[in-house]
Amino acid sequence: MAKYYDVHPDNPQPRTIGQIADSIRADALVAYPTDSCYALGCRLGSRDGIDRIRAIRKLDDRHHFTLVCQDFAQLGQFVRIDNDVFRAIKASTPGSYTFILPATREVPRMLQHPKKKTVGVRIPDHVVTQALLAELGEPLLSSTLLLPGQDEPMTQGWEIKDELDHVLDAVVDSGECGTEPTTVVDFSGGEAEIVRRGAGDTSRFE
Repeated sequence: MAKYYDVHPDNPQPRTIGQIADSIRADALVAYPTDSCYALGCRLGSRDGIDRIRAIRKLDDRHHFTLVCQDFAQLGQFVRIDNDVFRAIKASTPGSYTFILPATREVPRMLQHPKKKTVGVRIPDHVVTQALLAELGEPLLSSTLLLPGQDEPMTQGWEIKDELDHVLDAVVDSGECGTEPTTVVDFSGGEAEIVRRGAGDTSRFE
C-alpha cells in the first residue's frame, strides 16, 4: 500500500520532504508532481525501481529514462554538453523540457540507451520537486506517469493512489500539477531534434 504525502505547494513542509527523501534512499518508488505532469521516481542506482517503472509502463530497454536534476551544476555531472548546446539548454531551464544527451561515466549503464549511450535530463520548475531534489542531493531517476493504453498522463494524487496503490510505495500530492508531458529535444547528434512536442515551447529549437 502506498503512503500518501500531502505537501504544501508553495511552502513544502521540511519534515514531510525529509520523510519522502528517506523513503527514496531506502529504494521506494514514488509518484510525484512536476511542472509538466506526474512522474514515477526512484533512487538513481535502484535496479528494483527501474524494473518496477518498466513493469508499470510496459517499457522496453530502448526507453530513455530521465534524470531529474536540481540545477545546471548537477545536470552537468551526468551529460556531456558542448558550448552551443549549453546555451540552448541554459535558456530553457528550469522548465518543461527533457533533453537527450550523451551520458557521462556517472550514469549507471542500466539507465543509458543500449546503443546510443544517451540519457534524458531535465530541471523542473516546480517548488515541491525542487525541495525534494535539494533534500536528496542527487537526481531522481524518473519516467512520465503515463500508463499503457492511456493517451493522457494522470494528474491527480488521489487518482494515482487509487489506481496504483499496490505497485507504488508513496504518492506525493501538492495539488497543482501540469497536465502535459515535457517537450523532448534530442541533442545527442549535435543539432536539436524534437522527439516529442509537449508542455515546453518548441519554437526556440526549430
